[in-house]
Amino acid sequence: MTGRFSRRGAMRVGGALAAALWGGPLRAGGAARPSRPLVMGHRGASALRPEHTLAAYAKAIEDGADFIEPDLVPTKDGVLVARHEPNITETTDVAARDEFAARRTTKVIDGVSEDGWFTTDFTFAELKTLHAKERLGAMRTQSAGYDGQFRLLSFDEVLDFTAAESAARSRKIGLIPEIKHSTYFAAQGFAMEKLLFDSLMASGFARRAPVIVQSFEIANLVALRELLGEMAGVQLMQLIDDPAARPADVAAAGGSVTYAEMLTNEGLAGIANYADWVAPQLRSYIPLGPDGKLGEPTTLAADAHRAGLLAGCYTFRPENRFLAADFKDDKGDDARNPEGSLAEIKRYLAEGLDGFFTDDPALGREVVDAG
Repeated sequence: MTGRFSRRGAMRVGGALAAALWGGPLRAGGAARPSRPLVMGHRGASALRPEHTLAAYAKAIEDGADFIEPDLVPTKDGVLVARHEPNITETTDVAARDEFAARRTTKVIDGVSEDGWFTTDFTFAELKTLHAKERLGAMRTQSAGYDGQFRLLSFDEVLDFTAAESAARSRKIGLIPEIKHSTYFAAQGFAMEKLLFDSLMASGFARRAPVIVQSFEIANLVALRELLGEMAGVQLMQLIDDPAARPADVAAAGGSVTYAEMLTNEGLAGIANYADWVAPQLRSYIPLGPDGKLGEPTTLAADAHRAGLLAGCYTFRPENRFLAADFKDDKGDDARNPEGSLAEIKRYLAEGLDGFFTDDPALGREVVDAG
């Protein structure tokens, strides 16, 4: 990758990382707002099927998702696979596979020590021998019933599947891939942005379909903005994590910018220099009070729009334990509560959201279609 804002160049700015990028000549913000909020299938329909499987993506598409989300991590041989994290201990049957027992290890990823099995210690062919399982099996028993039925997927396979579904259903189905842990993987020799770019360019479908690339880091989005230019159909989404935390690339470069600072008016204007969307946790729009009920709304959606950004959020989940107290029923924390989830989504969309992630796209579709 060449040019002023290559990823390597972005990382060299150290403590001034965000300030340097936000003052740069790249431009993105100002994308037209969708006519109605976009429903984004979080890891597919992950409330109902094991995440990042063909079953989860198929269910999300069947239930009306506008976009499906493959989180992307690399294999040992540089293949992008759809997994939420490189640690596959909780989402596959790898722990039960004796032939891989010796590969259990500990790695430090973005400052957090993790024990388990990791995608970068497996070739893609080896990962293909594993089966997916439900991560929240004690709560999502319906989804856990599909454990062992589906193989892991490469990003290219997700692209091909989505292309086939789009053609069969005669409607546009978008992809919203998330680049995971770019700075960590770069230190391991994996150029995540280039791997993603190559897959997008090799797919005739991806060059025609709506695509939103998302990340919790900054430098990889800046690098992709230059690499993709103003390529039609591709937008970039800046994800926002815990307000007190710093993006991993900012921390690695010795910078001090926090996610909270990125949500100030100045920070949002800076994000609009390279991204089209900003997407924090949903409670950033309406926080919860001490009683677990909805508090006073913030001005974040309006502030994002004023900066020229589209406003997204993550993640609506249909179980009681994830709902604001306003919407819970008396069936227990692990119980599905579709009515409560519908009411919660409706309330948040009233704040002016342009798109949202949901574990149950059918519920999101119902709210959006009801207007």
